[in-house]
Amino acid sequence: MHKILVAEDDHDIRELIVLTLQFSGFDVTSVENGAAAVQAAKDNGGKFDLILMDVRMPHMTGYEACRRLKETELTKNIPVIFLSAKGQEGEVQTGLDLGAEQYILKPFAPDDLINTVSSILNKD
Repeated sequence: MHKILVAEDDHDIRELIVLTLQFSGFDVTSVENGAAAVQAAKDNGGKFDLILMDVRMPHMTGYEACRRLKETELTKNIPVIFLSAKGQEGEVQTGLDLGAEQYILKPFAPDDLINTVSSILNKD
């Protein structure tokens, strides 16, 4: 079973993402900001298969969290998908330049989320 970390500061959106992923058979851990995501990834020994992360969060943005994860040996190979309502080309490119695999715009359909997650997890 694939382990996924979700970092999203909006409680309702976080719960929707968690339930959608759990319903599809994923083992999901959720946190409320980027700093907590970095800590959870390290605490878990870098064993998450994927991290879904909002861009705009308190304490540490998703961009900063992704940068820190990619700089750390333990977590640098965990694929990251950004979730954001901000879809300007520059913002998307910033996320991809930081090492994200994908950038999903909110609102998104649950099926699209599952399809994107599954395609990244099944790349091997």
